[in-house]
Amino acid sequence: MPVKKKMVSPPKMEQKLASVTKPEKTCCGFHGDCYDFGKKLMFTLLGILLAYAIVFMGTLIRNNLQKYNYIGQADKMERTIMVEGIGKVTAKPDIAMISMGMTASGTTVVVAQEKNTAVMNNLIAKVKALGIVEDDIQTANYNIYPQYDYTEKDGSVLKGYEVQQTVSVKIRDLAKSSQVLALAGEVGANNVSGLQFTIDDNEVYKAEARVKALKQVAEKAKALSQSLGVNLVGIVSYNEYSGDANYPMYKYAESALGMGGATPAPDIQSGSTDVILNVNVTFEIR
Repeated sequence: MPVKKKMVSPPKMEQKLASVTKPEKTCCGFHGDCYDFGKKLMFTLLGILLAYAIVFMGTLIRNNLQKYNYIGQADKMERTIMVEGIGKVTAKPDIAMISMGMTASGTTVVVAQEKNTAVMNNLIAKVKALGIVEDDIQTANYNIYPQYDYTEKDGSVLKGYEVQQTVSVKIRDLAKSSQVLALAGEVGANNVSGLQFTIDDNEVYKAEARVKALKQVAEKAKALSQSLGVNLVGIVSYNEYSGDANYPMYKYAESALGMGGATPAPDIQSGSTDVILNVNVTFEIR
């Protein structure tokens, strides 16, 4: 009698598939607890960066506001003292300046110009004849103006033109000042400004005045330091500016210049002039 073999049934297919397809619990960064942890970490970092950004912007705004408050304000100087000194030097003027000109009228511009040119050319030629070089003669202005008459019937009516010309003359030989002034009456110039005496180059006198001013500052500073019981430790700032100089002015009468009288050469005195220099020194004290 044949023996029957016992058949072993294979494992169920469902169990094999389940064992193959069931994923193990792993940390991939995108699933489960790891995914939640990544999100929390990212938001935490973003929060920290945002907090730093807010603090940085606040600090920047505060610093800019502080700078704005000090715009246009000088640095505060503490424990300083300012001392002023004045230096004056009296000197003899070495040049004279004068303006001479002519105002002429005519029915037309041409007529007015012809009158003006005749007088001014004659004046300039005579000034040169006194030894004054061309570089010291300069045309200051040349103007042409219309002239009007006013009537109730016609209102403003053009009657002609006026031509004005002026030259500035620098006189280096002061002895010739009176001769230059006399030329105005001789040639018929009817526009003469005041004669002014001055110094052509006063830097030498300014240097001398500066020495006097600084000596005065030193004496004042020493006296103040002793009186106040402080020490001068350094100079914070220095400033100087020229004061008003006394320029002698010659006052003349029109009759003396040929504008209604004779033409004698006037007596001219150049006098003297003062070169003044003001000095301010700020000292640091302790």
